[in-house]
Amino acid sequence: MPPKYFTIGEANALLPTLRPILHTIAGKRRELQAKREALAIFRHQAAGNGHHLASPDFLALRKEADFIGEELQAEIQKVHDLGCQLKDLDLLLVDFPALRAGREILLCWKADEDRIAFWHGTEEGFAGRKPLEESG
Repeated sequence: MPPKYFTIGEANALLPTLRPILHTIAGKRRELQAKREALAIFRHQAAGNGHHLASPDFLALRKEADFIGEELQAEIQKVHDLGCQLKDLDLLLVDFPALRAGREILLCWKADEDRIAFWHGTEEGFAGRKPLEESG
């Protein structure tokens, strides 16, 4: 399927839909990180005291982490299903494919920004962000 190209107006209109999804993604990432840290501690303790990792507590914790990971992936898929590209989970950075002077570009938005105000070429990434003209 060919990519969907967004106008600046279409991309900005999608932000109220994206914000709660990204908020959920941030929360799931924090939950998953906490579970992974707990699993690492458990593994370290098990290695130190000769216990194995088949205990009910460890298996339950691993199952919880797996479930949260699946929930996180489902939220990320929601972003992609909208035609957007979630580029950075730490920054909550989203790109919107667009056309500018006949060439493919990416409108670039971070979840803490009020509106889409930047773009970059498909090979440039976040470091190559340039401001949009007001008329865009």
